[in-house]
Amino acid sequence: MTSTHQTSQGNGSTETYDAIVIGAGVSGMYALHHLREMGLSVRVYDGATDVGGTWWYNRYPGARVDGPGSPFYCYTFSKELMNEWNWKETQSEQSAVLDYLDHVADRFDLRRDIQFETWVEEARYEENSQSWAVKTNTGVSASARFLICAVGALSTANRPDIPGINDFQGECYHTGSWPHEPVSFKGKRVAVIGTGSSGVQSIPEIAREADHVTVLQRTPQFAFPCGNRPVTSDDLADARENWDGFRAKMYSNVTGFPFDARERSALDDTPEERRALYEKLWERGSFHFFLDGYSDIATSEEANNSLADFVRDKIRETVKDPNTADKLMPDHFVITKRPILDNGYFETFNRENVTLIDLREDPIQHFTTKSVVTQNGEHDIDMLVLATGYDAISGSMLRLNPKGREGVPLKDRWQDRFHNYLGLTIGGFPNLFMIHGPGSPGVFYNMPLGAERQMEWIGHCMSHLKEQNLGTIEPTADSEEAWANEVNGIASFTLFPRTDSWWTGANIPGKPRYFSAYLGGSIYYQRISDMAKNGYEGFEFEPARDNAEDSIA
Repeated sequence: MTSTHQTSQGNGSTETYDAIVIGAGVSGMYALHHLREMGLSVRVYDGATDVGGTWWYNRYPGARVDGPGSPFYCYTFSKELMNEWNWKETQSEQSAVLDYLDHVADRFDLRRDIQFETWVEEARYEENSQSWAVKTNTGVSASARFLICAVGALSTANRPDIPGINDFQGECYHTGSWPHEPVSFKGKRVAVIGTGSSGVQSIPEIAREADHVTVLQRTPQFAFPCGNRPVTSDDLADARENWDGFRAKMYSNVTGFPFDARERSALDDTPEERRALYEKLWERGSFHFFLDGYSDIATSEEANNSLADFVRDKIRETVKDPNTADKLMPDHFVITKRPILDNGYFETFNRENVTLIDLREDPIQHFTTKSVVTQNGEHDIDMLVLATGYDAISGSMLRLNPKGREGVPLKDRWQDRFHNYLGLTIGGFPNLFMIHGPGSPGVFYNMPLGAERQMEWIGHCMSHLKEQNLGTIEPTADSEEAWANEVNGIASFTLFPRTDSWWTGANIPGKPRYFSAYLGGSIYYQRISDMAKNGYEGFEFEPARDNAEDSIA
């Protein structure tokens, strides 16, 4: 491994590495491991006190894997890791995922190269040395030829700007930055704003303990039974004995999970046949509605409506009060907002200690020191839970706001849209790579596996520069434009862009509004592989300069 060294810089010193990684979550942990396997010196910076990223922060009640689950929501690079870790539930709770990541950090001795409780305050590209200079809140300065941004697609919490919210003097928590110490709801009047994934997961848990819960609903949601069950010894044995086959399926499946694609239109079946399948999938729960259901739910209005109507009927069957059920009726295309897995969410509205306020009919006017005031009344509360999500996909990169060539900040570069190529690189920001950034499959793919596959591409790219004696790589303006057209073109064949969601940036005032994720699934990884095989088509390079740091060995 290349040795790390320090160079004097005024009154201080600068630590020098081959690569700096920002973020010690699922992506950053694998980036560190992969770069060390390449023989490179690496330093990781993270503001948390330990590994885990999103899973370190999201400790709210009911937090668990909200998608296709264990044992395949995991790293795949080590068969030994699969053989030794015993998942207990298919929809693992937050603490179980964090335990797994803690085990990974221990097993591969990752923490020795991670500096925790450290925020990167500045990341600036230095053209003379063809390197990135980083300054942190701890006073540490560092330099590296490559900057890997593993900052998380869901890590910049969105706090709503509501009049008086800062005047509220009761307890206030955001689900995305939940306290590590236990939070008691006993005997308290709790208001929850937001009914996305974290709201739907936490509201039933809060209602079981609180004196009263007021749900401040911004948008009614489609939610599906989570179908959580124990992972049996037979499940684990099957995964381990047939791991190579499962991994191959994960690589080929559009979501990165080991499921066979179902190529059947909802319109090929009669209404009775469709309902029978939906009933079967409802009983099974989890993401089987989308993995084992019909292939055109996201592309055909008629097919989509058949599933949406089925779920609306389930809501009416579950919620006893017709007026409350009406308020819970979603009116967008199903699946075009993040599909949510619930554990008794709709049943919660049958409890006497739960009140639903539809903010579209009864909007919040302001907060006081002890209450929330809506158009139709005042509601005294002791605690406010903000389940208001994130500035997703792009927000963490903009919070970092690296400065590229000529000191241009990313916020200026991304003012009108999130310019990128392959979802990995940005013009004007040489040798900077993103994992799960805009323009990549990101949150539409198994994120541990996606992190592995993107980081492997980045590693090959770094080796290519060394082999060719090249100093920098960055995309051309034409390739960024072509990639934007490809991402948008794929999305335009679906119903996704026709719904306001955090996928389209609609939850953040002033954010560019368009669908920024690559919906091609496994096709994406073939596309980026082809780009590399074609001599990194769409990129431009600079030769390595004599005065540039060239420490890759």
